[in-house]
Amino acid sequence: EKELCQALVAGGWLHSKNDAGYDRELALFPEDVLFWLEETQPEQLAKLVKPGDTQVSQDAAKKDLIHRLAKSLDGPLENGGGALSILRRGFRHQTAKFDMCQFKPADGLNPATMERFGKNRLRVMQQVHYSKSNQNSIDLVLFLNGIPVATLELKTDFTQSVQNAITQYKKDRKPGGEPLLSFGHRALVHFAVSNDEI
Repeated sequence: EKELCQALVAGGWLHSKNDAGYDRELALFPEDVLFWLEETQPEQLAKLVKPGDTQVSQDAAKKDLIHRLAKSLDGPLENGGGALSILRRGFRHQTAKFDMCQFKPADGLNPATMERFGKNRLRVMQQVHYSKSNQNSIDLVLFLNGIPVATLELKTDFTQSVQNAITQYKKDRKPGGEPLLSFGHRALVHFAVSNDEI
């Protein structure tokens, strides 16, 4: 776990040693969502979070925006819901339209696109308590701009095999009622990882 986190941090990822700030009800990391929107789409954000409003009003507008993102992610996959669709096409809230990531451009000809790509916020979070009904945790969760895209259950060959991680996903990490594990709506892939196998 430590080695994987160190390697990701060396590649520019942010690292959370625990799941402080993670919203398990919404399966989002709101701080990174808001950072991304503030850094890349301030004009759209200002339509909802009015600069002249009180702090209470701004906080309420931000909370409402995060809930709208969660609702968009939870929407039917065939109607544009789910993490992959939201990352590709963004989402709307009232009069604002938001993109949730910038994919790497095919070339570096557009400096603005390259700059926006550089603002993507990648985070690796350890020991994520994902359940609304118990204290089960997943070893690592990978986020893109506050949206979880992958989970990793880690095993060392000295204690347990990769098959134990697969069994955990099958029996202990059932997606019913757990937003992080809901098929297609949050994490897009779940990895069982050992020293030798993924």
